[in-house]
Amino acid sequence: MQSKFRGVYLVTDSPLCLHHQLEEVVRLSASGGVSLVQLREKETSSREFLTLAIHLKKILTPFQIPLLINDRVDLCLASGADGVHLGQSDLPWLEARKLLGKNAIIGLSIETKEDWESLNREHSNPSLDYLAVSPVFNTPTKTNTKQALGLAGVRWLKENTKLPVVAIGGINIGNAKDVIQAGADMIAVVSAICSAKDPKEATLSLRNLF
Repeated sequence: MQSKFRGVYLVTDSPLCLHHQLEEVVRLSASGGVSLVQLREKETSSREFLTLAIHLKKILTPFQIPLLINDRVDLCLASGADGVHLGQSDLPWLEARKLLGKNAIIGLSIETKEDWESLNREHSNPSLDYLAVSPVFNTPTKTNTKQALGLAGVRWLKENTKLPVVAIGGINIGNAKDVIQAGADMIAVVSAICSAKDPKEATLSLRNLF
Protein backbone atom coordinates (compact mmCIF):
# COMPACT_ATOMS: atom_id res chain seq x y z
CA MET A 1 0.00 0.00 0.00
CA GLN A 2 3.05 2.26 0.38
CA SER A 3 2.68 3.84 -3.05
CA LYS A 4 -0.75 5.09 -1.99
CA PHE A 5 0.89 7.49 0.45
CA ARG A 6 2.02 9.99 -2.12
CA GLY A 7 0.05 12.66 -3.91
CA VAL A 8 -3.33 14.22 -3.26
CA TYR A 9 -5.55 13.29 -0.32
CA LEU A 10 -9.18 14.47 -0.46
CA VAL A 11 -11.00 15.18 2.81
CA THR A 12 -14.75 15.55 2.22
CA ASP A 13 -17.01 18.35 3.40
CA SER A 14 -20.53 18.37 1.91
CA PRO A 15 -21.31 22.06 2.66
CA LEU A 16 -18.20 23.03 0.65
CA CYS A 17 -19.33 21.06 -2.43
CA LEU A 18 -20.57 24.13 -4.28
CA HIS A 19 -20.97 22.85 -7.84
CA HIS A 20 -21.53 19.08 -7.55
CA GLN A 21 -22.98 16.55 -5.13
CA LEU A 22 -20.38 15.03 -2.80
CA GLU A 23 -20.51 11.64 -4.57
CA GLU A 24 -19.78 13.34 -7.90
CA VAL A 25 -16.89 15.32 -6.39
CA VAL A 26 -15.38 12.05 -5.15
CA ARG A 27 -15.88 10.33 -8.52
CA LEU A 28 -14.31 13.24 -10.42
CA SER A 29 -11.37 13.48 -8.03
CA ALA A 30 -10.83 9.72 -8.44
CA SER A 31 -10.72 10.12 -12.21
CA GLY A 32 -8.23 12.96 -11.66
CA GLY A 33 -5.90 10.63 -9.76
CA VAL A 34 -6.52 11.35 -6.08
CA SER A 35 -4.55 8.91 -3.89
CA LEU A 36 -6.76 8.71 -0.79
CA VAL A 37 -10.24 9.89 0.22
CA GLN A 38 -11.25 10.55 3.81
CA LEU A 39 -14.93 10.81 4.64
CA ARG A 40 -15.27 13.58 7.21
CA GLU A 41 -18.85 14.75 7.57
CA LYS A 42 -19.43 16.49 10.89
CA GLU A 43 -23.10 17.30 10.33
CA THR A 44 -24.49 13.88 9.34
CA SER A 45 -26.04 11.27 11.61
CA SER A 46 -24.28 7.92 12.04
CA ARG A 47 -26.87 6.26 9.82
CA GLU A 48 -26.49 8.79 7.01
CA PHE A 49 -22.71 8.61 7.35
CA LEU A 50 -22.78 4.82 6.99
CA THR A 51 -24.95 4.97 3.86
CA LEU A 52 -22.62 7.56 2.35
CA ALA A 53 -19.51 5.55 3.25
CA ILE A 54 -20.88 2.41 1.58
CA HIS A 55 -21.74 4.44 -1.52
CA LEU A 56 -18.31 6.09 -1.72
CA LYS A 57 -16.58 2.74 -1.23
CA LYS A 58 -18.45 1.47 -4.32
CA ILE A 59 -17.36 4.52 -6.33
CA LEU A 60 -13.69 4.23 -5.30
CA THR A 61 -13.19 0.46 -5.53
CA PRO A 62 -12.86 0.34 -9.35
CA PHE A 63 -10.16 3.04 -9.09
CA GLN A 64 -8.36 1.07 -6.33
CA ILE A 65 -8.40 4.20 -4.16
CA PRO A 66 -8.70 3.59 -0.40
CA LEU A 67 -11.54 5.15 1.59
CA LEU A 68 -10.71 6.27 5.12
CA ILE A 69 -13.22 7.23 7.80
CA ASN A 70 -12.57 10.20 10.06
CA ASP A 71 -12.52 9.26 13.78
CA ARG A 72 -15.11 6.48 13.75
CA VAL A 73 -13.69 2.96 13.93
CA ASP A 74 -17.22 1.51 14.27
CA LEU A 75 -18.34 3.10 11.00
CA CYS A 76 -15.15 1.96 9.29
CA LEU A 77 -15.94 -1.64 10.26
CA ALA A 78 -19.62 -1.33 9.35
CA SER A 79 -18.99 0.20 5.91
CA GLY A 80 -16.05 -1.95 4.85
CA ALA A 81 -13.86 1.14 4.42
CA ASP A 82 -10.09 0.71 4.19
CA GLY A 83 -9.11 2.44 7.40
CA VAL A 84 -9.40 5.45 9.69
CA HIS A 85 -7.82 8.81 10.32
CA LEU A 86 -7.51 9.52 14.03
CA GLY A 87 -6.99 12.73 15.96
CA GLN A 88 -5.40 13.07 19.38
CA SER A 89 -8.76 12.91 21.19
CA ASP A 90 -10.15 9.91 19.26
CA LEU A 91 -9.89 6.22 20.11
CA PRO A 92 -6.18 5.44 20.68
CA TRP A 93 -4.58 4.17 17.48
CA LEU A 94 -3.37 0.99 19.17
CA GLU A 95 -6.96 0.06 20.04
CA ALA A 96 -8.05 0.92 16.49
CA ARG A 97 -5.32 -1.38 15.14
CA LYS A 98 -6.57 -4.25 17.35
CA LEU A 99 -10.14 -3.75 16.12
CA LEU A 100 -9.39 -3.17 12.43
CA GLY A 101 -6.53 -5.64 11.93
CA LYS A 102 -3.09 -5.36 10.45
CA ASN A 103 -4.17 -4.55 6.88
CA ALA A 104 -6.26 -1.47 7.70
CA ILE A 105 -4.81 1.96 6.96
CA ILE A 106 -4.47 4.03 10.13
CA GLY A 107 -3.24 7.61 10.10
CA LEU A 108 -2.72 9.85 13.12
CA SER A 109 -2.75 13.64 13.43
CA ILE A 110 0.22 15.26 15.13
CA GLU A 111 -0.78 18.74 16.32
CA THR A 112 2.16 19.56 18.60
CA LYS A 113 5.72 18.38 19.22
CA GLU A 114 4.41 16.97 22.52
CA ASP A 115 2.06 14.67 20.54
CA TRP A 116 5.06 13.37 18.64
CA GLU A 117 7.19 12.95 21.75
CA SER A 118 4.51 10.97 23.61
CA LEU A 119 3.98 8.71 20.57
CA ASN A 120 7.71 8.09 20.37
CA ARG A 121 8.12 7.52 24.08
CA GLU A 122 5.54 4.75 24.02
CA HIS A 123 6.32 3.19 20.62
CA SER A 124 9.67 3.26 18.86
CA ASN A 125 8.08 1.75 15.73
CA PRO A 126 4.32 2.47 15.75
CA SER A 127 2.17 0.38 13.41
CA LEU A 128 0.76 3.46 11.72
CA ASP A 129 0.61 4.07 7.98
CA TYR A 130 1.17 7.82 8.04
CA LEU A 131 1.39 10.84 10.31
CA ALA A 132 -0.44 14.08 9.55
CA VAL A 133 0.92 17.54 10.35
CA SER A 134 -2.26 19.32 11.41
CA PRO A 135 -2.85 22.11 10.71
CA VAL A 136 -0.10 23.48 8.45
CA PHE A 137 -1.98 26.74 7.94
CA ASN A 138 -5.02 28.06 9.76
CA THR A 139 -8.21 26.92 8.07
CA PRO A 140 -11.92 27.66 8.47
CA THR A 141 -12.83 23.98 7.86
CA LYS A 142 -11.24 22.86 11.13
CA THR A 143 -11.56 25.29 14.02
CA ASN A 144 -10.80 23.02 16.98
CA THR A 145 -7.10 22.53 16.24
CA LYS A 146 -4.04 23.92 17.94
CA GLN A 147 -1.82 26.66 16.53
CA ALA A 148 -0.77 26.20 12.89
CA LEU A 149 2.58 24.42 12.58
CA GLY A 150 3.54 26.01 9.26
CA LEU A 151 6.09 24.78 6.73
CA ALA A 152 8.62 24.45 9.55
CA GLY A 153 6.29 21.89 11.17
CA VAL A 154 6.20 19.84 7.96
CA ARG A 155 10.00 19.92 7.71
CA TRP A 156 10.40 19.01 11.37
CA LEU A 157 8.07 15.99 11.20
CA LYS A 158 9.65 14.76 7.96
CA GLU A 159 13.08 14.86 9.60
CA ASN A 160 11.84 12.97 12.66
CA THR A 161 9.85 10.07 11.20
CA LYS A 162 10.27 7.30 8.66
CA LEU A 163 6.49 7.23 8.12
CA PRO A 164 4.89 9.10 5.20
CA VAL A 165 3.96 12.66 6.15
CA VAL A 166 0.56 14.10 5.22
CA ALA A 167 0.14 17.87 5.42
CA ILE A 168 -3.37 19.13 6.17
CA GLY A 169 -4.93 22.51 6.84
CA GLY A 170 -5.35 25.53 4.59
CA ILE A 171 -3.57 23.96 1.59
CA ASN A 172 -4.53 25.11 -1.90
CA ILE A 173 -3.05 25.34 -5.40
CA GLY A 174 -1.26 28.56 -4.41
CA ASN A 175 0.74 27.17 -1.49
CA ALA A 176 0.82 23.40 -2.17
CA LYS A 177 4.21 23.48 -3.94
CA ASP A 178 5.85 25.03 -0.85
CA VAL A 179 4.30 22.33 1.35
CA ILE A 180 5.60 19.55 -0.92
CA GLN A 181 9.05 21.13 -1.00
CA ALA A 182 9.00 21.23 2.82
CA GLY A 183 8.78 17.43 2.74
CA ALA A 184 5.10 16.43 2.59
CA ASP A 185 4.52 13.07 0.91
CA MET A 186 0.84 13.91 0.57
CA ILE A 187 -1.21 17.08 0.67
CA ALA A 188 -4.68 16.81 2.16
CA VAL A 189 -7.19 19.32 0.79
CA VAL A 190 -10.86 20.09 1.36
CA SER A 191 -12.16 23.18 -0.43
CA ALA A 192 -9.43 23.08 -3.13
CA ILE A 193 -11.31 20.10 -4.61
CA CYS A 194 -14.77 20.16 -2.97
CA SER A 195 -15.45 23.77 -4.01
CA ALA A 196 -13.87 23.53 -7.47
CA LYS A 197 -16.02 23.91 -10.58
CA ASP A 198 -14.04 21.03 -12.08
CA PRO A 199 -12.87 18.70 -9.28
CA LYS A 200 -11.07 16.42 -11.76
CA GLU A 201 -9.03 19.30 -13.15
CA ALA A 202 -8.34 20.62 -9.63
CA THR A 203 -7.06 17.18 -8.59
CA LEU A 204 -4.85 16.91 -11.68
CA SER A 205 -3.37 20.38 -11.07
CA LEU A 206 -2.45 19.46 -7.50
CA ARG A 207 -1.14 16.05 -8.50
CA ASN A 208 1.10 17.57 -11.16
CA LEU A 209 2.97 19.48 -8.44
CA PHE A 210 4.59 16.24 -7.24
